[in-house]
Amino acid sequence: MPQLPELPMIPVTLSAIETLQAVQLILQGIGSLAIIGSLTFAALQLRHWRRAYQVMNFTKLVELQMMLRKMRVEDPALARVYMDDMQGLTTDEEVRQYFFNLMQMSVFEIAWYSRCMGQLGEDYFQSLSRRMTLLRDEESFRRMMSHPGMKIMHDDFQIYIRDVIAKSPDRPDAIVPPPGPK
Repeated sequence: MPQLPELPMIPVTLSAIETLQAVQLILQGIGSLAIIGSLTFAALQLRHWRRAYQVMNFTKLVELQMMLRKMRVEDPALARVYMDDMQGLTTDEEVRQYFFNLMQMSVFEIAWYSRCMGQLGEDYFQSLSRRMTLLRDEESFRRMMSHPGMKIMHDDFQIYIRDVIAKSPDRPDAIVPPPGPK
């Protein structure tokens, strides 16, 4: 049988093996960090999407309430369906004003919740807050808020709006920071 030629031995030192192992560990670490980064990003995206869906669902519910209120503005006789809504309201004009003010507040409630959930910028919210300060001083709005009838709003928003109303009318910048929903 023919003999194979002897190959020259490449000298491998211990430091070369250690260097290769170190490179391997560094590459594994980079790969692990990339996986962790991807999972973290995915988790943050899921959180953001979940909040967006919560705001979307909340908005839809408030819009449905607003549609019912709009029906009463257009036809005040519908308010008589729930006698609780009619306490102290004797004319069609009073019914219209009451439900129109509730509609205004519904828009602000959506903005409040969106801001609490991080979905609305502070500048836009402050713009709407200034508008609410003006509404706060309107007699029809104050009558609506003091009316004992059902208003259906988020509990924290109701606390927030009562704080806004409690502020002095001569201080239009006295909007309190909104609490977040629980």
